[in-house]
Amino acid sequence: LGYLEILKSDPAEPDPMAIERMFLQARQMHDLLEDLLELARLENTDTEQSDDIAEVDIPVLLAQLSEQAEEVSQGQHKIVFKVQPGLNLHGAEADLKSAFQNLIVNSVNHTPAKGKITVTWQETRDGMELNVSDTGIGIPNRDIPRLTERFYRVGDDRNRKTGGTGLGLAIVKHVLQSHNARLEIKSELGKGSEFRCIFPLESKAQNPSKTI
Repeated sequence: LGYLEILKSDPAEPDPMAIERMFLQARQMHDLLEDLLELARLENTDTEQSDDIAEVDIPVLLAQLSEQAEEVSQGQHKIVFKVQPGLNLHGAEADLKSAFQNLIVNSVNHTPAKGKITVTWQETRDGMELNVSDTGIGIPNRDIPRLTERFYRVGDDRNRKTGGTGLGLAIVKHVLQSHNARLEIKSELGKGSEFRCIFPLESKAQNPSKTI
C-alpha cells in the first residue's frame, strides 16, 4: 500500500525497485491464498468417497514434476529421478501431484547451488515409496516433529531466503493421510534432508497401464 501511495502521488516517475517489491509481495500473497484454498479443500474432502479416485500413472506424473524442478533450479542443481516403471497408485491425481510437487520444490529451494536432489519412486517391503532427498541446509531435530503444522517456520532467515507460505508440508500431510499413507522425515544440519512418503501395498494398481 505504501508503494502504491507513492506511485499514485507521482505516477509519472514510477520507481522500478518499488514495482519489483510490489510484484514479489503480491506473488507471495497469491501463493499463500492458493495454499490456503488447497488446504481448505483437502480438509473438507472425503477422498475415499471422491469420484476423483482412479489409477494414477506415477511415472508420468513424476516426469512432469522433473521438468518443473529443472525450471525452478535454473541449472543450479543436479537433479536425479529414479522411477520404477509401471508402478502406479489408486488415488486422487491432483492431490498426489500437489503433495509430490511441494516436497520436490521445497528440496530445490532449500538446497544451495551445486547441491543434489534425488527423487526415487519404488516398491519396497514397506509399500510404495516416494523418497525425496537433498544435500541442502538441513533442519534442526527439534523442528522436525512440527514441520507439518500450519505456518510453522524453521527460522526467519531460512524463510526470507527461500520464500514459501509455511503450508506446503501441511498439505503433504493431509494428502498422505487421505491416502492412508505416512510421512517420515530425517535431516541433519548442513548435510541435507530426506522425506519418505510410504503408501500401503493395497494402494498399488494391480493392472497398471503401460507408461510411454
